Amino acid sequence: MRDPHDILIKPIVTEASMDNMAEKKYTFVVDKNSNKTEIKNAVELIFGVKVDSVNTMNMLGKNKRMGVHVGKKADWKKAIVTLTKESKTIEFFEGI
Repeated sequence: MRDPHDILIKPIVTEASMDNMAEKKYTFVVDKNSNKTEIKNAVELIFGVKVDSVNTMNMLGKNKRMGVHVGKKADWKKAIVTLTKESKTIEFFEGI
């Protein structure tokens, strides 16, 4: 089994993700090769909460230019984790 800290890379803190926190939905950048079950187990182990559902999206990297040179940012995976009604909130997001 993989380490849960290798699956969850970092939280996403935007206006839209902060609005979803009222509904107990938290957004994370996750490992591109992880599946919904691994993401659910990682969140439950790291934060000690109960997960109701996990929605994942493969995000395409943007094309970037620097002068005549054209490059592309890396593709990444985003997960929106919904907690159960009885579950406590994730304290990591409380001070933000």
